[in-house]
Amino acid sequence: MIRRSIVLSAAAFLLLLACSEGTGPGGPPAIVFMSFGSTTSPYGRDPDIYVMDSLGRHVVNVTHRVGIDVDPAWSPDGAKIIFSRRDSTGAGHLFLMNPDGSDLTQLTFGTNSEWGPAWSPDGAKIAFIGSSRLYVMNADGTGITPLLTDAFYDDRPSWSPDGRIVFLSNRGANGQSATHIYVINGDGTGLTVIGDTSATEETPSWSADGRRIAFASNREGGVFQIWLMNPDGSSPVRLTSDAGGNGEPSWSPDGSKIVFASFRDHDVEIYVMHADGSQQTRLTHMLGTYEHWPHWRP
Repeated sequence: MIRRSIVLSAAAFLLLLACSEGTGPGGPPAIVFMSFGSTTSPYGRDPDIYVMDSLGRHVVNVTHRVGIDVDPAWSPDGAKIIFSRRDSTGAGHLFLMNPDGSDLTQLTFGTNSEWGPAWSPDGAKIAFIGSSRLYVMNADGTGITPLLTDAFYDDRPSWSPDGRIVFLSNRGANGQSATHIYVINGDGTGLTVIGDTSATEETPSWSADGRRIAFASNREGGVFQIWLMNPDGSSPVRLTSDAGGNGEPSWSPDGSKIVFASFRDHDVEIYVMHADGSQQTRLTHMLGTYEHWPHWRP
């Protein structure tokens, strides 16, 4: 896991362009992602949250902060970005902000860390990970409820249109099988493993129509590739095949494209492809840094 100073007026202009993408009918949706590192030291710069348009233009840092900001995701109406920010104690908490970084609001205040937020399609609930376990809460941060309380590691929740959650977990995993993909109802019932349990599978993302789940897997050996499967784990189809490795897929709102992170150019960058795996195109060109966790604006 997965750098510059500019004149204020230029930054404001670029931010206006970037954040205007996708706000009008038919406009291309914006993509939010995190980036960290530097040319001289891959871990020398703390992660920040960035936005760009769907063609990879107008890349703007919207957090500009000494500290760690990770795991961004759009609200269903595209009006807010939720993300995890580490405080002075080292614990991460969930925050909301506008797409330009303004109107910052803290949602969680736990003694441990919270990360990996995902909004339900109706905007009423947020799934997230707290102390490595899957939780849900109301969109205003109230009603925090654990869905799983056992001692396994859970991560990367994603909602279906009908209120189910897909996520990765190390329950039942061993050896080369480090994590599997599970589906659970929004009330914590119906826990089911899907996919290839002999492989390591991770970073699942449910399509907006609920028909397919994109995910990363090493089921064919070697590096991780992006696959699609039905919600019951059937009909898997591999979409990527390069030697660098790929992961962290996120669907476009209409289901026609998938944005993802790739190490194919020896530097983790954001790519986009059609949902059948064709026309894989690099979006970011931030050399010397690592770009992760892209999420498409609804």
